Parts: sequence; C-alpha cells; structure tokens
Amino acid sequence: MDTGIIADTCVWIEFFCNPESQLTLHLKEHIKERKVVMVGMVLAEILQGIRTKKEAGSVKDSLKRLPYLEMTRAAWEKAGELSRDLRRRGITIPLSDMIIASLAITEGCEVLTVDPHFQHVPGLKRNA
Repeated sequence: MDTGIIADTCVWIEFFCNPESQLTLHLKEHIKERKVVMVGMVLAEILQGIRTKKEAGSVKDSLKRLPYLEMTRAAWEKAGELSRDLRRRGITIPLSDMIIASLAITEGCEVLTVDPHFQHVPGLKRNA
C-alpha cells in the first residue's frame, strides 16, 4: 500500500471526543478519500480507553469498515532496529509508537499524528 494513512491513537481520540475539530475534519476527509487504514496497535489503544461495552461495540463496528494492516516479520524487525538506533542517539520512544512507525515505513504509508515522538523516526512520512 503506497497511499495509505495510519491515523495514530491521539487522532482517533480527537475524532471521537471532538467531532468538529480541525484534526477530526482532516481525518474525515482522508476517510472519505478511502486512504485511512487501521493497525492492531492503534485499535488496541482505542479500545482500552472505552468505558462501556455498548460504546466499544459501536466503535469496533465503525472501525471494521477500514482496511486493516497486519504486522509482518519485516515490520517487527524494523521496529526493533529503529528503536535501537534511536536509543543509541539518546531518544527513547514508546514501543507502541515504534510498531506503528515501522508498519507505516514497511507498507509505504503515512502517519497522521500530533504526537511529537514520530518526528524523530527516520524515513517516516508524516501527514499533517
């Protein structure tokens, strides 16, 4: 996939909590254009923050409509290598963000995020 966009968890939180924000409208436009893809790490992070089973069911149903990317062995290796290289430079990024970044890099996707961690990842295309 060379035109996909992985929306980071912080973007989805904004989407569900503030439906008229600029960030939400930006994500909605990408969804309309069928560019947004879901990944397991983001899905798990979204679901861990939901308070009720009813709300979880509704969110899961709406997110099922998005194409889904699985982690590959190459992406797992890339996550470890990126993390190692950044740590050697004194930069520690949560492994969850490294997983999202590595999958984006290996699959040719962009990451839509406001999280500053991602700006340190070499080779990552960020969507703003």
